[in-house]
Amino acid sequence: MLESTSNKEPLQRATKRLETSIRVLNEALATEIVCVLRYRRHHFMANGIHAQAVAAEFLEHANEEQGHADQIAERIIQLNGEPNFSPEGLLMRSHSEYVEGKTLIDMIKEDLVAERIAVESYSEIIRYFGDRDPTSRRLMEEILAKEEEHADDMKTLIERIGKEA
Repeated sequence: MLESTSNKEPLQRATKRLETSIRVLNEALATEIVCVLRYRRHHFMANGIHAQAVAAEFLEHANEEQGHADQIAERIIQLNGEPNFSPEGLLMRSHSEYVEGKTLIDMIKEDLVAERIAVESYSEIIRYFGDRDPTSRRLMEEILAKEEEHADDMKTLIERIGKEA
């Protein structure tokens, strides 16, 4: 009897790790969905002298974030999990917040904050996956690189618009 229990332990640990991986990926999925929603709102609400160029940047980022969400959902399916697209609890699962911002510069700052949060949390996720799940790790590394680009874009916009304001 003792022998059969010890044989089950590695399987139980593997099952627990898989469940944790799916949960972590669903949190990243929620983060991406919240970012899509925030960028889309900012795209439509942008106003002022710089609105057209900044709105185009917001839309580009929204589309890229949607692509990230799709990639993460596909990975969850590959792990025999279910991607959680439910609006219920979306903000609770997300690592970033949904802050609308009133002015164009406020919107850009909120997006910069959200991108920095994504960079930090995705770095942690990458460390978690390590060598245990190289496919998920590589996916998150690719997404992280894009999030770092987005943060740089937002920082550049703040600097450019701040000088002209």
